[in-house]
Amino acid sequence: MADRPLTSDRGPKFTELNDLVSQKAGGKILFATDDWFAVAENLLKVEPAAFDKDAFTSYGKLMDGWETRRKRKEGHDWCVVRLAMPGVIHGVEVDTSFFTGNHAPRVSLQAARLTSQDEAIIPRRVSKMGSEASAANMKKVAALKSEEWQTILPMTATGPGYSNTCRNYYRVQSRDRWTHLRFNIYPDGGVARLRVYGQVIPDWSKLPANMLMDLVAMESGGVCVGYSNVHYGHARNLIGKGRSSVMSDGWETARKIDRPAILESDLRGVLKVPGNEWATFRLGHPGTILKVVIDTNLFKGNFPDSCKVEACNIGMDEESEAMEKFGPPQWKLLLPTVKLSADRLHHFDAPDVKMCGVVSHVRLTMAPDGGISRMRLFGLRRNKANL
Repeated sequence: MADRPLTSDRGPKFTELNDLVSQKAGGKILFATDDWFAVAENLLKVEPAAFDKDAFTSYGKLMDGWETRRKRKEGHDWCVVRLAMPGVIHGVEVDTSFFTGNHAPRVSLQAARLTSQDEAIIPRRVSKMGSEASAANMKKVAALKSEEWQTILPMTATGPGYSNTCRNYYRVQSRDRWTHLRFNIYPDGGVARLRVYGQVIPDWSKLPANMLMDLVAMESGGVCVGYSNVHYGHARNLIGKGRSSVMSDGWETARKIDRPAILESDLRGVLKVPGNEWATFRLGHPGTILKVVIDTNLFKGNFPDSCKVEACNIGMDEESEAMEKFGPPQWKLLLPTVKLSADRLHHFDAPDVKMCGVVSHVRLTMAPDGGISRMRLFGLRRNKANL
């Protein structure tokens, strides 16, 4: 039987933000000094680390993470990571799951803003167990002077990979926009996953002002700022890149305990239930929303019966109060309650989508519970003052 999940497993508040190095979102390992037991690409996997006690390779125990050989020469191990999209980093999680006698005991993180010309210096990555960077490649990558990049996490101790010590969280104070990271482990060892939580910061000057775009998407700078329940899948997944490939890459709640024993529907076929679940988002840029897409991809026996979307125009300093006072006049109905179906894309535009003027935040409400994989809000960027 599965262990009962603990609320404390959620981590600090910054872990509610988007993972800027997620492999699914586009994060990439560009260089690693050593990949003997397990390659650095494992650091960026979306799924939690797994362990098979019987799995071995010709190089040793197979581990689901990045594990270097026991170092027998000067220096320490490190890798270079390209963020999925440039952004501001609020916090970092270093997960040492299952590395109980072989975890990296200390780590640090450095950051830089690189151009494509800078990145071209890095030798072509060959991800291969049992390998290490050649002297020639070490010389090439040295031209980046990555050891001089800004330190955003100084050398800090980590816990071993037992269930009560494997989750290591570190707050980052810098609010600069970064494109690349150097992840250092001292002097060697293993790390299962690296999560870098923050917000994408697009270069708006390179995007046409009147381009129709998904204003809530992760790549547009959208972030989840609140939710009622994320038992099976976090609400931030709704604004992730592409369509979901598994149910866990969507927002899925627990079944509501107060749902009626016998369900009834209204004249439109919408279930009459007392409860609902909600998730709130800050748009990457204020704008006018013209089209809403709700995707229940892969949710076949657990999709919500219905949903609605509300919107408002507030400043970041008003978010906390707005989380407690949903409803008019501040919150306006953008998409009135609509019936949903299993495993499909639902497209809504005028007259279903109402004109709410310029908005900065949205709230998606599902009834009574269930799973939605993605929400897309297509609109035009506008200044917040254009009410």
